[in-house]
Amino acid sequence: MSRLFGADRGRPIDRWYIERFLERHREDVRGRVLEVAERTYTECYGDGAVTSSDVLYAANGLSDATVVGDLTTGDGLPSRAFDCFICTQTLQFIYDVGAAVRGTRDVLAPGGVLLCTVPALSQTSRVDRERWGDWWRFTSASVRRLLEDAYGTANVTVAAHGNALVAASWLYGLAAEELDPADLEDDDDEYELLITARAVRVP
Repeated sequence: MSRLFGADRGRPIDRWYIERFLERHREDVRGRVLEVAERTYTECYGDGAVTSSDVLYAANGLSDATVVGDLTTGDGLPSRAFDCFICTQTLQFIYDVGAAVRGTRDVLAPGGVLLCTVPALSQTSRVDRERWGDWWRFTSASVRRLLEDAYGTANVTVAAHGNALVAASWLYGLAAEELDPADLEDDDDEYELLITARAVRVP
């Protein structure tokens, strides 16, 4: 149906889950906020509580980027600088994902919150594969372990979303609007499509 994740038909199915997750945690989008590649979600969910908005990119050349740095090494990144880090659909493009998760913690101030999403199932992103590599798909268990190793068990909440119907529709490239909302809301942990996670940096 689509090789553009359904974006040419409507809202991509993964974005339906991502935006629902961010809506539920919009109170975390406050103070000094960092977002990967753009500030779309910062502006959408900040509700006037954002005091500064920065955009992270891993290479020079993105006009909107205010921070150019590497999550795996910390090069170019400020330490303990942000109250919220919105990191959606990014970790799958970083080979050293464990180091990158530690990097998400390093940029957060004490009490800062990571709002993170990763794919459990997805077609390949050709553009990202050519630019960075498209390395990983995750399970809720792997995301939980990665984040708990960096943030501590008590400071991490992970959830899986999707079911067999939604997973098949996503791979065929259908858009969220082409599915019944009740089907989108019916999560089956044997058919994980998207993983969402919230982690808090405790001093």
